[in-house]
Amino acid sequence: MTAMTLCLDRPGFLPRLSSHHQSRPRLSEPLLASVARVRLICAPAGSGKSALLTECLLQAPVACEVRWLPMAGATLSVGEFCQRLTQALGLAEYVDESGLIATLAHWSTPTWLFIDDYARLPDPALDALLDRLLAVSSPALIWWIGTRRRPQCNWPRLLLGDELYECESTTLALTQHEIAGALRHLAPEQAGHVATRIVQRTGGWCAGVRMALLQKCDWSQSIQPQQRVDTLLDYLQHELFSSLTPELTEAWRVLAHLPRFNAELCEHLLGAGEGALHLRTLHALGCFIEPWNDSPHWLQIFAPLARVMREEQWPSARSWHRRACQWFSAEQDWRSAFEQALLAEEYETAVSLLQHFNFEHLFEEQTVVLLLRLHECHSEELTLSTPQLIGLITAALLFAGRFEQAAHCIGQLSRFMPQPSAQQEKQLIARWQMLQGWLMHLQGQMAPAREYFRQALEELAVDAWPARLLCLSGQTQQALLCGDLELAHGINREALCLARAQGSLLFEGLLELDHAQVLEQRGAPARAENLLLSIEQLLSHRAERPTPLLGRIALRRGRLALYMGREQQAADFFCKGIEDCLRSHDKRVLYGYLGQAQLAANRMDYAQAFERLREAERVMQQRQIPDTVYRGALLQLSSQFWLQQGRPQLAQEALSRVLRHYQPPEALQAPPATVELIPRIQYLLILAKAYMHCEEDLLGQLEPLLKQAQSGGALTLEAELHFALAEVASLQQQPFRLIEHRELGCRIVQRANLDGVRHQFSLLPSNFFPEEKEVSLASSESFECASVLSRREQQVLELVALGDSNRQIAEKLFLSLHTVKTHVRRIYTKLAVERRTHAVAKARLLGFKL
Repeated sequence: MTAMTLCLDRPGFLPRLSSHHQSRPRLSEPLLASVARVRLICAPAGSGKSALLTECLLQAPVACEVRWLPMAGATLSVGEFCQRLTQALGLAEYVDESGLIATLAHWSTPTWLFIDDYARLPDPALDALLDRLLAVSSPALIWWIGTRRRPQCNWPRLLLGDELYECESTTLALTQHEIAGALRHLAPEQAGHVATRIVQRTGGWCAGVRMALLQKCDWSQSIQPQQRVDTLLDYLQHELFSSLTPELTEAWRVLAHLPRFNAELCEHLLGAGEGALHLRTLHALGCFIEPWNDSPHWLQIFAPLARVMREEQWPSARSWHRRACQWFSAEQDWRSAFEQALLAEEYETAVSLLQHFNFEHLFEEQTVVLLLRLHECHSEELTLSTPQLIGLITAALLFAGRFEQAAHCIGQLSRFMPQPSAQQEKQLIARWQMLQGWLMHLQGQMAPAREYFRQALEELAVDAWPARLLCLSGQTQQALLCGDLELAHGINREALCLARAQGSLLFEGLLELDHAQVLEQRGAPARAENLLLSIEQLLSHRAERPTPLLGRIALRRGRLALYMGREQQAADFFCKGIEDCLRSHDKRVLYGYLGQAQLAANRMDYAQAFERLREAERVMQQRQIPDTVYRGALLQLSSQFWLQQGRPQLAQEALSRVLRHYQPPEALQAPPATVELIPRIQYLLILAKAYMHCEEDLLGQLEPLLKQAQSGGALTLEAELHFALAEVASLQQQPFRLIEHRELGCRIVQRANLDGVRHQFSLLPSNFFPEEKEVSLASSESFECASVLSRREQQVLELVALGDSNRQIAEKLFLSLHTVKTHVRRIYTKLAVERRTHAVAKARLLGFKL
């Protein structure tokens, strides 16, 4: 509701907007532009319906009369409604229903009639009257209706006649940009960050956002102040529960404690014949019930409200969760049954349900979090009572980056030796080898991990295909870390064929992430992006949202977008990936923060870049993740930023320290998600030495890295190394080498769509990329170059630039091979160069068109 004020240029009292009102032109402009004579805004309490109607009212045409009818949700009789409507329209005397219908049918004065907060409780007689009035009223009268429930009118008829415009309830939520606009007292960057936290906590619900702003943005904090909770509960008591019967209030509270529900579950919980009716009634009354994950079959209570209700003490909640567990078990929805058993504190039941789980369940919503919670809160006798349970708990711990606990769990498998048969014993050992291999792999110990994966694959039975797929994925990542892209691609294809043969879309998605990493290394980010988009679309059709998998896909797509220079797209992906990874306790959330830091550095906002790195470190430490997982990546990116800022001493010290961990005698491998980490550390360290004017042969140190990248087909890394060579050549006053490697790097960038790589190196101090003025100066020397070389020598040089050999040039120009060699030697002499690439670079520098 909005306050009322006397409007001098219009008759009667009209609403006014709050001083804190945040306009929503994205909603008001389509409403104002619509030609429909009925404009309906149906949404739950606190959605900002009245404010939106008022915003439109204040923009009414001057020649149009404006009438405001506030109903405050009251259910009026037909006679009372006619009387209130007569008064609102300014009619001289009261008219009954038939007279009102006749009056509206012949209405000629352009008028906007606003009905604010239409009757909240169903009343067939009142709805029927409204339906008749809407059907016969004159086009001169525009109806604006704000309501919590959808009246029982003939909306399809109005819609088909292009006479109805309905504002979707979900669009009423405030966006991050709109909330940030209300935080004028904060700096823009801080306002955006706080607005993001408020959106995450409130879903943009207008009343929730208003409470956050009134209480100095406490909703943006991770700790919820009791004052805010009390305010919200008091709001719900007056705006929701006061209009419901005790039975409906109890039903709503039960539903708020469930992550999802449907009519069948309501029938089981609330009583046969009553549960589905209660659900329909609550839905019709606009009680914050919405689709769950866009599902056509499942519903949920609006998440921010459900979260607050679950945090309140409610003694009877356990019994409802127990009954929900029974229903989900009967439906063989084991993950949901397991979750409800945990909420009911029926831990033995929860453990018994885990016998139905396999590794695929780890990719489903909250499974890892639930397993970790169970393991942390209860004894090993309960959670590690079978080899299958040990496998699940260990996989969850590895996923979350808790390697010490994972090693302890793996050791517990020895309690189950010997097995009843030799075959069973072999399978148990093979599963132990798979888990031990992944532990070694994630800890950076490549040699033992490789051997464990090999041995496990030799023994794992056909029906142990999930374990086989995990071994193959580990081998793919190890091949990537070794720079053997062909081997990585071959192993990945084998794994994908097995996953598809088993019909496992979740494992297929996991393996496509490895495939995308292969394509990324080969310099095909666009192909990798299309691949991940396709698998994400397939995964989105699943009833259960695979949050852990989608989070990793979002982070990888953000990285690819960053490579291609699509920074806004990358920012969106990183934000989404961080949200999903935090929810599922995935250690790879690190790469979302690293991506955000890189985006900030690209804007030269180094304060924000280092803040993102500090946040990444804080989250890693908070989640008890070993520093071997994140320290190298953090220091590598920090050093890159220090070099861009002109602080090579800091970079040299940090890079030298971290590189020791990846060289003998320790010789750890890089984390699997950053297969290019070690060569990047190496070339950044060489750049730092170049900035410090080191006397070493730095170009010679970079050449082996370039050859290794070229031999492995790592096109993205090859482009980076060409630019690194150009940077060092620039610092060492070697213009020919600079031009040669800059040109080679730029060709890769153009061919592979790696604009982000070029931009990253343009931020370095020398910025060796030519600007327009440099090109114009060079072009002034083109005549000089043309006059130095004969016409035949120019023809030979053009073919040299195309990459032709001397023999190919001889064939194309109908010359002898000896003559071509003579021309090439003369070109070298005239341009003062010694190599073909130097000749081409020098000619281009002088402006020669090749």
